[in-house]
Amino acid sequence: MENNNKHEHLRLKLGVSGAAETGHCGIDALDKAKELGREIARQGAILLTGATTGFPLWSAMGAKEEKGISIGLSPASNQKEHQEVYRLPVDYMDLIIYTGFGYSGRDLLLTRSCDGIFIGCGRIGTIHEFTIAYEDSKPIGILEGDWDMDEVLKNIMEKSNRVNDRIIFDSNPKRLVERVIALVEKIRQEEKQNLG
Repeated sequence: MENNNKHEHLRLKLGVSGAAETGHCGIDALDKAKELGREIARQGAILLTGATTGFPLWSAMGAKEEKGISIGLSPASNQKEHQEVYRLPVDYMDLIIYTGFGYSGRDLLLTRSCDGIFIGCGRIGTIHEFTIAYEDSKPIGILEGDWDMDEVLKNIMEKSNRVNDRIIFDSNPKRLVERVIALVEKIRQEEKQNLG
């Protein structure tokens, strides 16, 4: 993906959603999360997370290893609340946006700010971010790994009575990022053609 400084606002913004507490994620969660972040940076996209610990933090670590840009959307109103009340990190973030909307409001802003979102190992907060993105017909990359989130989401999708054909499952972070970026670019091209 070409980076044209004149049009930085056009750079893809790709979110990563996943568990803040990762005890249930299995042994490969750290490696897969970091590789997901590295690949987002390698592909020239900006990483967005919920400015939290665990899987999203690990993806931010990976992005920073590749000198990528990492933006966090915090549930807190300010840095003091972010660190002292929510007990969230400030490391590996180039910018933290303090939403002041708690977890639920932050989740909505995070998913709506992304061109596409990746789902890793997670729990209820991850499901919340997934369902918002699903309802909004966002491109979603579901990273399969040594956890059951992918199976939980398949079950939700089967029972949802709604269709979102912009969902990709893959166990390989590099391939998943490539596929989601291709889908986002295709959607952008279709939208551009529809405009004129």
